[in-house]
Amino acid sequence: MDAFFASVEQRDFPELRGKPVAVGGGGPRGVVAAASYEARAYGVHSAMPGSLAKRKCPHLIFAKTRFEVYESVSRQIREIFLSYTDLVEPLSLDEAYLDVTENKFGLASATQIAKEIKQRILEETKLTASAGVSYNKFLAKVASALQKPDGLTVVRPEKAEALVETLPIEKFYGIGSVTAARMHALGIHTGLDLKQRSLAELSKHFGKSGLYYYEIARAHDDRQVNPNRIRKSVGAERTYAEDLTTAEEMDERLKPLADEIAEYLLEKNNAGRTVTIKIKYADFTMNTRSKTFLSGIQSAELLWQLAKELLRTPFVPQLPVRLLGISVSNLLSEEEARFGHQLAFPF
Repeated sequence: MDAFFASVEQRDFPELRGKPVAVGGGGPRGVVAAASYEARAYGVHSAMPGSLAKRKCPHLIFAKTRFEVYESVSRQIREIFLSYTDLVEPLSLDEAYLDVTENKFGLASATQIAKEIKQRILEETKLTASAGVSYNKFLAKVASALQKPDGLTVVRPEKAEALVETLPIEKFYGIGSVTAARMHALGIHTGLDLKQRSLAELSKHFGKSGLYYYEIARAHDDRQVNPNRIRKSVGAERTYAEDLTTAEEMDERLKPLADEIAEYLLEKNNAGRTVTIKIKYADFTMNTRSKTFLSGIQSAELLWQLAKELLRTPFVPQLPVRLLGISVSNLLSEEEARFGHQLAFPF
């Protein structure tokens, strides 16, 4: 979807149309969750502090997040996907992979299916989407971002390697800003630069990810579209309007985070073995603390107690805290989630 959260706000509130809009980020500690294309023209983007966004675009309009609305629209779009194929792998509320090799309408052209889906989304939600069509997930993902908004990019096999060679590595799915900076330091700026490095060299610098980078530089990606993929982790975090300075304040703020995560785990009948807390200080430095258990954790009360213990391990933060987060990872496998798991006394 194109600027999904912001586009929903512009759809529902006509006075926002054609204007620079940022969803979230309105408070002194706020962070932009999404930016309209009008705001992006000023350099505003998601994950940017609201104060910086306002400096870049003084007439920026902040809209309050309405996640229940975005989730409702996402379900509507997902139903359109599923009317064509059951092989739908969601990446987020506004994005998914579809394998249409065999589809419910017997259409031979994936490009035609993409056009139909885009048109149905527009008719049924009044929102635009961009699509990438190719023979593997990496190429389809990259293609989907090349002609936003309302784009449709097709990457055919005979053109794939040439396209990848010309791309800046920042355009590669799976290469974030930190990895891109490391690659730049090694003289890797484009897909062609990446392709010229050996597997041994990439593995030396990037570990297990080296093989992935080696393959995508050659337009190879054998991953299947997996409609039953189980999430690897679930988390929640909050940035606070005023810094937290005492353990009691931090304990209090951890509880709603634990409740939110536990509610999701209970709904999905899942649990996780690893609990992590994230602490961001007033000077923007960050610290994480984790602990792994033999059995899965699902209870809100237990999760809160563990988070409070981690907060004090090895000691309560000595600097003012601007953000706290909790995540649960090492989730149960699909089989464990379906058939149950061993419980343990929380000694």
